[in-house]
Amino acid sequence: MKAHNKETQAQMTPRKALQFLQEGNDRFINNLKANRNLLEQANETRDGQWPFATILSCIDSRTSAELIFDQGLGDIFSVRIAGNIVNTDILGSMEFACKVAGSKLIVVLGHSKCGAVKGACDHVEMGNLTELLSKIQPAVYQEKETTDDRTSKNSGFVENVAEINVKRSVKNIIERSFVLEQMLEEGQIGIVGAMHDIESGKVIFYDDVMYIKDNSNPEFTVTALRH
Repeated sequence: MKAHNKETQAQMTPRKALQFLQEGNDRFINNLKANRNLLEQANETRDGQWPFATILSCIDSRTSAELIFDQGLGDIFSVRIAGNIVNTDILGSMEFACKVAGSKLIVVLGHSKCGAVKGACDHVEMGNLTELLSKIQPAVYQEKETTDDRTSKNSGFVENVAEINVKRSVKNIIERSFVLEQMLEEGQIGIVGAMHDIESGKVIFYDDVMYIKDNSNPEFTVTALRH
């Protein structure tokens, strides 16, 4: 399998990019990795890169986006931070990835049994980690389903918070980046939230935070999203 080039990236659509990731994850969970020569891909991309997707995921060692979506060198921009939270530097990186480098899809990827989410659930405070976990706290407070044992010991509570956190991050990207909001409105990019099960390897994409404007969803507007 060859690395993406300027032509293949230009032909990519947000919906097709999503399909590529879904197909890659299917290969991963079935242990059917695509045949790649990584050294050859390194040579093919030495003069430029044309990734088709940008994935914001956690730093967790089990959640490498390139592996769980079976992608090679030059295929995706990988943005990693504990708890897959959004900040100004990450937004700037995404703006570069999409507006400058041509990426067609942004994925916010959470994962099961997330240590950062557990820390937020337990209201951990430790050095600079305190500020990072504070960005997950709104998801903790937004979780209303759990009334007892709202701590990391309650796995159901943790997974609910992780899902809310992903969906909040998706909406934060749209609300805080005018550049990405405009690209989304014009159908140049799509944005979607997803969750990776670290036991099965399966990635589930959330339909209720899947924002792609194309023939399958021609009525989508960012204005409607805000109401």
